[in-house]
Amino acid sequence: MSSKSDEAAKSSSGDLLMTLLSLAVLLGGMAFYYMSADQSQLVKVVAMLVAFGVSAGIFYQTAKGRLAAMYVMDAKTEVRKVVWPTRKETIQTTLIVFVGVFLVGVFLWLVDMFFMWAVSALTGR
Repeated sequence: MSSKSDEAAKSSSGDLLMTLLSLAVLLGGMAFYYMSADQSQLVKVVAMLVAFGVSAGIFYQTAKGRLAAMYVMDAKTEVRKVVWPTRKETIQTTLIVFVGVFLVGVFLWLVDMFFMWAVSALTGR
């Protein structure tokens, strides 16, 4: 019984260390990007991308990293299941929204004009 709790404690402390290492690599890449003004932009961007990749690889080795990767994969699967509207449906919906916004704008303008007239009639201006 205690061996399982010892394994869980080792795993969680190992995950914490891996997460901190991942964060350190990412922050090191960011520090290099901002501190190396004499390097070309290409070198700085490539170094930042490499640091991000290494950091993501280290983070993936943790339990939370694997959960995050599974979440992204599940999200991709759900996006594939979405029935996207056709171009014609998109254009029709956009036109309906534009017409609705125009009509509401005209209505609010008329209400505003009415209130301006009522206030000027009541105040005698």
